[in-house]
Amino acid sequence: MLHQMEGSKAVAQAIGLCRPEVVCAYPITPQTHIVEGVGELVKDGTIENCEFINVESEFAALSVAIGSSAAGARSHTGTASQGLLFMAEAVYNAAGLGLPIVMTIGNRAIGAPINIWNDHTDSMSMKDAGWIQLFAETNQEAVDLHIQAFKLAERISCPVMVCMDGFILTHAYERIDVPEQTQVDAFLPPFEPVQVLDPADPHSIGAMVGPDAFSEVRYLAHHKQLMALDVIPEIAREFEDRFGRAAGGLIREYHAADAETVIVALGSVNGTIKETIDEMRDAGASIGAISITTFRPFPLEALRAATENAKRIVCIEKSLAPGMGGVVASNVRMSQRGLTHPVYTVIAGLGGRPITRKSLKGLFEKAMGDAIDDLTFLDMDWEVIDGELARSRETRRSGPIAENILKARGMPS
Repeated sequence: MLHQMEGSKAVAQAIGLCRPEVVCAYPITPQTHIVEGVGELVKDGTIENCEFINVESEFAALSVAIGSSAAGARSHTGTASQGLLFMAEAVYNAAGLGLPIVMTIGNRAIGAPINIWNDHTDSMSMKDAGWIQLFAETNQEAVDLHIQAFKLAERISCPVMVCMDGFILTHAYERIDVPEQTQVDAFLPPFEPVQVLDPADPHSIGAMVGPDAFSEVRYLAHHKQLMALDVIPEIAREFEDRFGRAAGGLIREYHAADAETVIVALGSVNGTIKETIDEMRDAGASIGAISITTFRPFPLEALRAATENAKRIVCIEKSLAPGMGGVVASNVRMSQRGLTHPVYTVIAGLGGRPITRKSLKGLFEKAMGDAIDDLTFLDMDWEVIDGELARSRETRRSGPIAENILKARGMPS
């Protein structure tokens, strides 16, 4: 049914339709409205047989979810930014134990300096923890991915992060088709755990493993991720058959098949990229885009097949690996082994900086002539950077960088 509603509230309803049995909640912007929304549904009885647990920290939220999932309950939690970092140990534990927890990430920058706005640094920090990572382009896809995520997690007994851009999606009001309970029930069967703590059949979960078996255990976690490369498209096809719209999968192409220049990105920025591409294609440019929905496991073969005829690839990234550059581009380059076209990294939108059609069009026009650097920073104020570098050269006690930048921009610190 169509509703005009906030993205977070729509996602909360989607989670409720999946009939979670335990939801562990700790607030952190911009994720808070999601667990608040689920809590309201539990309180008014819309979600039946669900225990909503308010905990004292993000670490506790995922720790409780680990316990409830190990006890055989369908479990959900959510977080963002520093909250995800605070639960880092538990993030690795959940994956290592093979527990099918679904966690919503309202993507947000990581400090310092403190910043509450959107980029992908938080999810990227946990990209190798063993969780499947799905990125939503729209609020409709965020709803649909959550429904698929529970089925995926429980099918292969592996935790799943559903990542949606903070504020850009979580706090945006738009028309969203929220499924009926009967539709979700027909798609998502009751949870039947692969492993469960049972007093009638006692055994350990999370035992000590030494050097003689640790490599094999880790490989089997890797094998689950490889299995997901087949299972994710299968679940997406079933979802489309039942609900009448495409969502999920590994990648989504947009005019990429015949394009010389292919833009690759994650999340909501793909909407702006597509609008820019439409304008440029109307003027005769050979340009297309690929939205990566599944970042972990990384769809190497699918991406290679979709880009092998391109002359260049441009990765738009909302994350920076200091001393390295792009995280997404590094993975994309792995998919291009044996191909000779360049893969450019463009860092954009850090800390919520707007990514505009005007800036993208100028960037894409330069890229089509191979006139950009391997590592490019979109809309960077180099004058401010040069001034701060000069300051640090002139005096040892040059002061804190963030506060100096704010002063240079005439803003209060």
